Amino acid sequence: MGYCSILEWIFFRPWDSIKESGYCPYSDYNLPYMIGLRLSEIILGFIGWLINIFVPSWSPENSFLLSPALLNGTAVVLEVVIIFAVGFIINLTMIWEERKILGRTMDRRATMIGPLGYFQCLGDGLKTFCKENIAPRAIDKKVYWWALSLVIGSSVLIACMVPLSDRWYIVNYDAGLMVIFGLFALAPFLILSAGWAQNNKYSLIGGMRAAELMISYEVPMLIMLATTCLMAETYTIGGIVKAQFDTVWYIVPQCLGFFVFLVAAIAESERVPFDLSEAEAELVEGWQTEYAGMKWGLIMLGDYFRGYTACAFIVILYLGGWMLPGLGCTPVPELVFIGKVCLVFAIFAIARGAYPRVRTDQILNIGWKVLMPLALVNLAFVIVLKTVGWF
Repeated sequence: MGYCSILEWIFFRPWDSIKESGYCPYSDYNLPYMIGLRLSEIILGFIGWLINIFVPSWSPENSFLLSPALLNGTAVVLEVVIIFAVGFIINLTMIWEERKILGRTMDRRATMIGPLGYFQCLGDGLKTFCKENIAPRAIDKKVYWWALSLVIGSSVLIACMVPLSDRWYIVNYDAGLMVIFGLFALAPFLILSAGWAQNNKYSLIGGMRAAELMISYEVPMLIMLATTCLMAETYTIGGIVKAQFDTVWYIVPQCLGFFVFLVAAIAESERVPFDLSEAEAELVEGWQTEYAGMKWGLIMLGDYFRGYTACAFIVILYLGGWMLPGLGCTPVPELVFIGKVCLVFAIFAIARGAYPRVRTDQILNIGWKVLMPLALVNLAFVIVLKTVGWF
């Protein structure tokens, strides 16, 4: 079958004919897998063409190189690479967005390298990766390296597990946001382990602060997550988004819940005014003090991946996900979702530029004495709405 354009191939390539091969891992249409499948066809076909030039008797049709099993296996690998690349670009865009917003709040122009200053992020990343890899002698090496790897790896994993639309996902799991939130909750233990392994009092204090901060704000976030799942009557991400399209965005009946989740998400991402674990004024760099060069750069990138995941939580739970009110399925729902995420992250950046850092005792009091009661009030309100049959 011929195609007139790349858009026609992306949106209209027959899905049933691909599932008939028996190797396709998906039952529903998956856009990144389709792109990976076509790229695998191009790459493996090019390799077969080169082999056929040097070995004319070689038959590409009957070789394992172009078999359905290898094509689909290569497609899955390329799908993961594509999803990570898109998430990485979103993170670079969020870093650029934050720098621009902070520049305006400080009455300056912010980054100016490249188009609209976008290449400043690439330059900083290259500079970080070129720095010397230094590690102290008196560290617990296993915990030091494993905690770092798991903090970064889990942050990237949860970001890649967030679907951009009903056709852009890795796994369509029934537990939905519960799985992502479970991985999201691993960070306090990993950060505490990393702070302890560095044999540095500032790092240890920073790790302990990070753990107590995240535990304090994860409980209200979990209550809000359960509240939204109760209202939508499903744990699946697609079901929550569809429920909001069928009724109304949940920010309307749960405006209080949206505020609670927003504040908790900012704290959970370790961002100003809740950057308790870094606290450069008294803790140098907190639990990241003894991680230098590339390691520090990857930690910061992981923090932005977690910030992206927190913003995605808010978009899915309260802002209709990848759907727009009254429009149903938009032509490019992925761009709608990314646009909403960037708008939510703008609130994160404005809060960083507008508010000073909160004291340790104040942060814990806000989490346990303010957000927790408000989360329970919002849960009770949703129960009332479900009881009277309004949702």
